[in-house]
Amino acid sequence: MTDQAPLVLPAATADTPAGSPATTPASPAAAAPLTDVLGVAVIGAGRMGADHVRRLHRTIRGARVAAVADVDAERAKRLADTVPGCAAHSDPEAALSSAGVDAVLIASPGPVHEEQILAALERGLPVLCEKPLTPDTASALRVLRAESALGRRRVQVGFMRRYDAEFRRLKRLLDEGELGRPRLLHCRHRNVTPAPGFTEAMMITDSVAHEVDTVRWLLRQEITAVTVLRPGTGGVDEPQLVLFETDGGAVVDVEIFVNCGFGYQVQCEAVCATGSARIGDGHAMVTHSAGRWGGEIVQDWSARFEDAYDREVREWVEAARRDEVTGPDVWDGYAAAAVCEAGVRAQATGERVPVPLIGRPELYG
Repeated sequence: MTDQAPLVLPAATADTPAGSPATTPASPAAAAPLTDVLGVAVIGAGRMGADHVRRLHRTIRGARVAAVADVDAERAKRLADTVPGCAAHSDPEAALSSAGVDAVLIASPGPVHEEQILAALERGLPVLCEKPLTPDTASALRVLRAESALGRRRVQVGFMRRYDAEFRRLKRLLDEGELGRPRLLHCRHRNVTPAPGFTEAMMITDSVAHEVDTVRWLLRQEITAVTVLRPGTGGVDEPQLVLFETDGGAVVDVEIFVNCGFGYQVQCEAVCATGSARIGDGHAMVTHSAGRWGGEIVQDWSARFEDAYDREVREWVEAARRDEVTGPDVWDGYAAAAVCEAGVRAQATGERVPVPLIGRPELYG
């Protein structure tokens, strides 16, 4: 990245090493005025976009869906027709320019995120962009520079695990230091079966990307190197073990198994100096019947993280009504892209691959 213009790295503090993620977003000003109702343009009418339209229309107060855009004009119209007064477009920029649009939620495929984010930034609109921010570091840096030129944050990245009740409880426990310094994280990410067209590289870029952000957020550390190990011999593709090293000296292992066949599981155990804590066991209800005991394993992410998505969008709407953005930011999206690029290279080569990061700009300090 020697061709990139230099960016300013903020000074480190006693609690946060240079280049480490911030502990929490800045607190909003208590007296900040609220927009009565936030008009949202939703870009992308697939499964995620449709779920967000439903959420904004039926679950979230203080917002309404003002426009929907999708390259499939008929699909956009069908979705827009579920919301009274919602406009349908096949051109995202037309949706951003629709009457009553105050903010944009991007749920389109990752390769078009850069263009759509930049169009929103040109209009000064708050953005909630589903991960990835962009598919690679080069495009992520272009977004970072565009937002930095505005001098204020406008973009939030959809890393929804930060809004899950279990993950937030673990985050509070680690921040309070009751168990001492975290030394290891054990993570598990399993899917019943992947979607059609899912590739081996997507195990990193689409699945482990969530663990990348979770690790950075929980530990307040940057990931500095990635190694990917495979079990056995003979070209076994999965499960795979992804190892992260951090600038704070922690070691993280992630089991990624996208075709486990039995259910959807996301688990995390923090092993600290004086204790450990684990989340994601999913034992909300255990049944006893006919000489057996057991429980249910959810089958996909939409059930496991429904509450997290609701909380994420609700907090984004509340911040956007104050003309603020407070969640995972463009730096988080860029750092995730850098780690995923290193992870895909480690997956292909079997080598330990360092993660290069530019200095963190002051806007994201």
